[in-house]
Amino acid sequence: MDYDRFVATRLKTIPPSGIRRFFDIIATMPDVISLGIGEPDFITPHEIVEAGIRSLRDGHTGYTSNSGLFELREALSDYLARRYGVQYDPEREILITVGVSEALHLTATALLNPGDEVIIPEPCFVSYAPTVALAGGRPVHVPTRAEDAFQVDAEQVARAVTPRTKAVLIGYPNNPTGAVMSRERLAELVGLAKAHNLLIWSDEIYDRLVYGVEHVCVPTLPGARERTILLGGFSKDFAMTGWRLGYACGPAPLIAGLRKVHQYIVMSAPTTAQYAALEALKVADEVVEHMRLAYDRRRQVIVRGLNEIGLPTFEPRGAFYVFPNIESTGLSSEEFSERLLLEERVAVIPGSVFGPSGEGFVRCSYATSLTELEEALDRIERFVARVRRERRARPEE
Repeated sequence: MDYDRFVATRLKTIPPSGIRRFFDIIATMPDVISLGIGEPDFITPHEIVEAGIRSLRDGHTGYTSNSGLFELREALSDYLARRYGVQYDPEREILITVGVSEALHLTATALLNPGDEVIIPEPCFVSYAPTVALAGGRPVHVPTRAEDAFQVDAEQVARAVTPRTKAVLIGYPNNPTGAVMSRERLAELVGLAKAHNLLIWSDEIYDRLVYGVEHVCVPTLPGARERTILLGGFSKDFAMTGWRLGYACGPAPLIAGLRKVHQYIVMSAPTTAQYAALEALKVADEVVEHMRLAYDRRRQVIVRGLNEIGLPTFEPRGAFYVFPNIESTGLSSEEFSERLLLEERVAVIPGSVFGPSGEGFVRCSYATSLTELEEALDRIERFVARVRRERRARPEE
């Protein structure tokens, strides 16, 4: 039977996740130090876990409102107002989702017509372009560079705008580079969006994980709130990846569209996770700061170590990733990652899976212990030295 004819044509143009392939290899190997996974190595703080357990014991095991627990939406509205000075109506402008992944899927599905274009600065999170494509849109990549601290340039975005452009999708603090956009650069992007009547989809899942700089919440900028979908969640800041809880905030007419899709595909986000998130917004500031400081120490160790090895590494200011340049080894990002894994049991992710301008880089997560980071650096140094000796030993072509 020809099953291929039953698979949607649009799926055939989307490659499998490059990250998943490396995790499949890792699962078959012992003694691997993984710098690949984009997940906190901390467990969910005790108070948050207890709130989830308490909700089960209290019998909160049914659906919530499609939009999510009203108490959670109220608390989230207060949290965003207190932290960033942006206010959202909890009744009409906030939607609780199954992680930020669902929030992005809802945004694309609800707001794109077939052929609409979304400009995506890259390197970027691997799901951005596929999510746009699966919704019938057309992703348009705009490269960023280490020389510009991987911040998107509004003039370059402007050159990519066409009559079909509907939105710009950004993710800062950035996965995979760790870049943080400055207020000035973001203001320029908002000005461009106003000039061309575009939406901004702003994925701010790493907003609390910044080091020595401020995180600028996009809808707080003049003229931005009315055209921004703010995407956020609890996975990274609060070490709640497995709870699968995110949110989308924005103008009521747009959130109504997202809610309509949401109610038909998932009904509501997990109830237990919502009660846990409600507790997180109340009590977790001190724990989040403890994790942030730990990441900062690791960040400094891995950046210094990679630069000493001779892999030029831009200093990340957010999230928990570094993005070293591996071009000096003469290997592609795919070759470097695969050989490092097979020969030294260190897992990193090829930069090429994050977009065309990611070639020549690899992504390393420092969401792991300092002991493992130091051992990983020793193994990387050994590998890079060996590769360079191999290059010198080759006869000139």
